Amino acid sequence: MRSIGELLEKEWLTRLRHELKTWPVYFEPTLDGRKTFEYRLDDRGFQEGDELLLKEWDPDPQDMMKKGKYTGRELLVRVGYIYLFPIELEPPVEIIMAITKV
Repeated sequence: MRSIGELLEKEWLTRLRHELKTWPVYFEPTLDGRKTFEYRLDDRGFQEGDELLLKEWDPDPQDMMKKGKYTGRELLVRVGYIYLFPIELEPPVEIIMAITKV
């Protein structure tokens, strides 16, 4: 039988930290606690317990996905429950992750 320390260490070792761009319109409500979820394409294999380092990204209106700059503001959150949309059959799928500040 494993000790509590071994179980916690295994859980900690399997947890991943993902760095994600987050537009200001979504970053601010997450920072002040109004937004407690992330809606994302699961192209990274997110799991409960993972950490998300949300990095505020100010997009360029000419090319919002590729051009822009980081503002320097960051927020670390932990993933709780993950909702998988049942109609998606092929990866990557869209998910909603419950998040809490770390």
